[in-house]
Amino acid sequence: MTNLRTAFLALACTAGLAGTAHAQKGGDDVPKEYRPPAGMCRIWLDRVPPKQQPAPTDCPTAVRNRPPNGRVIFGDDYVEKPEKKELPFLKKFGDDRKKP
Repeated sequence: MTNLRTAFLALACTAGLAGTAHAQKGGDDVPKEYRPPAGMCRIWLDRVPPKQQPAPTDCPTAVRNRPPNGRVIFGDDYVEKPEKKELPFLKKFGDDRKKP
């Protein structure tokens, strides 16, 4: 009985991990112009043309209403991070110590 229970648990965990991996595959196949803006989400339906996808909405609503053939695309995943700017005085801090 213990071996059957262990086998069932292993099978259930494997199926759960496979589902999680599918959900995390990301929006690499979502065209850039159809990605939701930062702070919003979009339900992306499998095998539906981009022009016929549901409009962006708030994330809790998208997660709650996601159908079995869709996934939620988070707009925050595509926010471009600003470049780090170095302070001007730090760039030249060591230049004055160079010996000629």
